[in-house]
Amino acid sequence: MTKLARFLKPHSRGAFFAVALLFLQSMTDLIIPTIMSGIVDDGMIKADSAYIYKFGALMLVVALFGAACSFSSAFFSSKTTAAVCRDLRETIFKKTEKYSLDEFGRIGASSLITRVTNDITQLQALATILFRFVLLSPLMFIGGVAMALTRDIGLSKVLYVSAPVLALAMVALAKFITPLFDSMQKNADRLNLVVRESLTGMRVIRAFNKIERDAEKFSKASGDLMRVTVKSARIMAAMQPFLVLILNGAIMSIIWIGGNRVNDGTMQVGEMMAFLQYAGLILSSIIMIAMVFIIIPRARVSAVRVLEALEMEPNISDPPSNAKILDSGAAGVEFKNVTFGYPNAETPVLKNVSFTADPGETTAIVGGVGSGKSALLNLIPRLHDVTEGSALVGGVDTRETRQSDLREKIGFVTQTPVIFSGTVAENIRIGKKGASDEEVEQAAAAAQALEFIKAMPGGFDADMAQGGANISGGQKQRIAIARAFIRKPEIYLFDDCFSALDVKTDSDLRAALKKETADKTVIIVSQRVSTIKDADKIIVLDEGKIAGVGRHKELLASCDVYRSFVSSQLSEEEMS
Repeated sequence: MTKLARFLKPHSRGAFFAVALLFLQSMTDLIIPTIMSGIVDDGMIKADSAYIYKFGALMLVVALFGAACSFSSAFFSSKTTAAVCRDLRETIFKKTEKYSLDEFGRIGASSLITRVTNDITQLQALATILFRFVLLSPLMFIGGVAMALTRDIGLSKVLYVSAPVLALAMVALAKFITPLFDSMQKNADRLNLVVRESLTGMRVIRAFNKIERDAEKFSKASGDLMRVTVKSARIMAAMQPFLVLILNGAIMSIIWIGGNRVNDGTMQVGEMMAFLQYAGLILSSIIMIAMVFIIIPRARVSAVRVLEALEMEPNISDPPSNAKILDSGAAGVEFKNVTFGYPNAETPVLKNVSFTADPGETTAIVGGVGSGKSALLNLIPRLHDVTEGSALVGGVDTRETRQSDLREKIGFVTQTPVIFSGTVAENIRIGKKGASDEEVEQAAAAAQALEFIKAMPGGFDADMAQGGANISGGQKQRIAIARAFIRKPEIYLFDDCFSALDVKTDSDLRAALKKETADKTVIIVSQRVSTIKDADKIIVLDEGKIAGVGRHKELLASCDVYRSFVSSQLSEEEMS
């Protein structure tokens, strides 16, 4: 919790006002019983209506002032905690934008979403309670004890018994209910995970007719959360009558003893009423403090998860100083003895890979499943770092330049195209901020997407559903390719992004690609022979190693791995 307190510093003024007003509110709560006792006792003795009205008006003013302080304190504390949590969310979001794929793999996208939303909401609720009760309750407790002792030391003996009993009851409650709150948070996380998996995997669930199995999985997760919640609620419900019994017992004892003293003439009615209010403040403060300590464990789990996201340092970062500047002209790609392995993997994905991809030529990368094609492509924009060797862009090691400068040179179309909610034009403009309508249309035409976009209601202003659920896989790929074209980068990376295109569209797109990338470096990963056979250079990967480099016909004659790859798609007559 203390590590998160640094986010309070920019909002210390609001916190100061909240605390100051809270202090004034506590003072008014302590003064009112004293004024009331004076009105009752002195008013009865003097039998003076004017006196009663005068001090009654004073008590009303003090009460209104206390209410205003309470309202203002609640306003400043709520505003401060909301601003702190807003800054916390923004910090985590900006931090996650710097994460490499390794960090995303460690935490998980769904867990990051939960931490930014639900976990921080839990912390905000706790912070609001801390402002209101943790600060107010000690003031009320100390002030109540001091004022009670000034009224009647003998009558305070009732508090000597009831206050410790009440405190012990709250400690016992905390001991039993704290583990349940921990379990409740874990079960809530489990339920969120099940719901997220069910919603994202609904197509698969329906396709394999597993709706009932999925419903059972949800029912189990929901039932586990319900059982823990009900158990904690039962304990709280069982404890409540006991707490009320202690409070009412203390009040009845005060009234009994105080009433006898009033009857004996050793105590006045106003003093007894004031003592009753101070006793209520003392005992309710104990309950409030204890309840806060019961709530803290529930928020502690969220705090640990939020801190984990905040303190995780990305393993890919810009050079601390003297970052090399990439030339503005055309840039080639070169791999020098590159070896790459995922964290904690037993064997590397790529082993001693060396090749060059020069401007003005198309380089194709082929290989079997798990041969390292996509991993190789991810090293160029530095989504991963090489384990050994070096990956160079424009003659500069990717680790020696700024990531932003490096990625400005690259147009990357991933294997699974990502479509964001918004219009078609907004999705294409992700490649180039502020691109004109003409540029958007030209990019769409080059990507063979213009025809289907114009056929959509609204054309380029047509809304895209989340993930592009309202268009086909081939249409998603073409919009993603248009996004790369509008960027006009020096290096184009296509990671098997023609797989959902029909043969004619694939052919038309490759023809347009030659015009768009005449003097650019183009690297294509594909499993389709027709897509890569006309490439200037084909690199064949086999179990992370280069099995052959050359043109289509050269590799057919010299590389068994490539020949096997081609023969799986073409007949002997087509290969000859």
